[in-house]
Amino acid sequence: MTPEDRHDSRIAVRPARSPGDLGWTVMAHGEVYAAEFGWNTDFEALVARIVADYATGHDPSREAAWIAEADGRRAGCVYLVAGPDAGTAQLRILLVTPDARGLGIGARLVEECLAFARAAGYRRVVLWTNDVLVSARRIYRAAGFALVGEEPHHSFGHDLVGQTWSLDLQPPSAETRPDPH
Repeated sequence: MTPEDRHDSRIAVRPARSPGDLGWTVMAHGEVYAAEFGWNTDFEALVARIVADYATGHDPSREAAWIAEADGRRAGCVYLVAGPDAGTAQLRILLVTPDARGLGIGARLVEECLAFARAAGYRRVVLWTNDVLVSARRIYRAAGFALVGEEPHHSFGHDLVGQTWSLDLQPPSAETRPDPH
């Protein structure tokens, strides 16, 4: 498949509500991060906890998850959950599978999160990532997130540098706000 063919693929982003979506999220994270970064099952366990917390107690008016499909196959995911305070949401576990990279899936998933966060009334979205995830950081920066903190840590079998990113959500401008009359 040529790069030009890849851009012609049918991409769809949908809510993560189908049987297997949650399990796929955990499995895909475990497999991809082990293959690309040598991360151990501690990372898969972290993702499993995030997904389990979402599955057993999320508020659908304030939290959501999405699956991206390329040609009808799962190719990515992202979750948006309530953050540390009522005005803050947290973007979690963004992933695009290696065979679907370069199709704009990561950016579309982040856009979906931010649109939902604005509609749910959040004022800010934060996320935590690691500096080795260069492509994800590029997506976050392009979406307007700013790096607000870094801290070395040892996790997933490696010495890493964790990063906190933040985005203040702006209310719609006067031109895009619906006319109340």
